[in-house]
Amino acid sequence: MQIKTDKPFFWLLVCILAGCSSSGRYTIDHDTKPEKPISVEHVEDAQPKFEPYSLGGNKNYTVNGKSYSIIRDPDGYKAKGIASWYGKKFHGHLTSNGEIYDMYSMTAAHKTLPIPSYVKVTNTKNDKSAIVRVNDRGPFHPDRIIDLSYAAAYKLGILQTGTAPVQIEFIPGKKKISEQAKTSGAAHYVIQVSSSKLLDSTRTLSTKLSQTLSVTSFINSLDNKYRVFLGPFDNFARTQHILEEVKRLGYNTAFIRKPPETQEKSDLSKSD
Repeated sequence: MQIKTDKPFFWLLVCILAGCSSSGRYTIDHDTKPEKPISVEHVEDAQPKFEPYSLGGNKNYTVNGKSYSIIRDPDGYKAKGIASWYGKKFHGHLTSNGEIYDMYSMTAAHKTLPIPSYVKVTNTKNDKSAIVRVNDRGPFHPDRIIDLSYAAAYKLGILQTGTAPVQIEFIPGKKKISEQAKTSGAAHYVIQVSSSKLLDSTRTLSTKLSQTLSVTSFINSLDNKYRVFLGPFDNFARTQHILEEVKRLGYNTAFIRKPPETQEKSDLSKSD
């Protein structure tokens, strides 16, 4: 028996049932410039300011079989490599921390810098520089270190070439005067992770945590016991964030306290 079908409706139904789509999550397959570019000459550099790290986008992760560890203390971070840019395909979609990607703003994606953070990007071919706010992850190409928004790529003269050699430098966010007054003279915080009578194993743990979490670690000796500490930190919210990471590693008895008066610095107290 031959079954007649309304062909347009039939294929629409098949497409829906199969969950087919021409481009999956995105409305276009390949990234590109906007069809009718608007001027971004007026777009100013991102203005570094103090912001707490986002709840989303700041956990260690794995992409294409490669693991990435978030840099917990980016002060002094500098790097050289290749920059690329991303535009229309991702415009209006969510970034790694849940914000909406706007290709006309001065933002960027980085594989391991904390989100949000600010970096100065310099095109080493033409010496043009710009400050961008990192709010996304990527680029996941082995030879690239940062993915710039359309506006940032325009400012740096990268649109036509697609990629360019750059230097990036972390810029600490500035706190408002009122916030500085609140934190100046405030007590620092440390995280006590463990207590043991075995110095060698304590040193091993101190070094391991320092490298894994990219934070300073030290050992305190008191009453024939050696205690592993992380810190000190001057921001309680960040201290809590690190404590959560420590507990995820299995050290459930770790807790926040004021720093001890004496300490033995770990040989590898801070990883790059």
